[in-house]
Amino acid sequence: QVQLVESGGGLVQAGGSLRLSCAASGSIFSINAMGWYRQAPGKQRQLVASITSGRSKYITSGQSTNYADSVKGRFTISRDNANNTVYLQMNNLKPEDTAVYYCNTYPVMISSWGQGTQVTVSS
Repeated sequence: QVQLVESGGGLVQAGGSLRLSCAASGSIFSINAMGWYRQAPGKQRQLVASITSGRSKYITSGQSTNYADSVKGRFTISRDNANNTVYLQMNNLKPEDTAVYYCNTYPVMISSWGQGTQVTVSS
């Protein structure tokens, strides 16, 4: 069973930065696109960013990324296939980025989500 463990969240002032990490167990990681999702209180979970797997487990060329319009130019998704980890670098954070952040494949194929990591941005 694939397990996802997110970390790196915290409380930060507007304009600050955080780097989220997601460690994934299982071979599914290296062959699938991965995504970061977030869920704010009272709202549905939404895709924030996605990244394809690249040409192989050890060759990062060929990866492509996509971002929600609300985070373009501020967030950067990356992955380390050798270590089954995906990252989300978040810069110039805004209060509206406050949410619980999760990772999963893109599209979602792992039914058991991780615990997520809370990101809170104060104004």
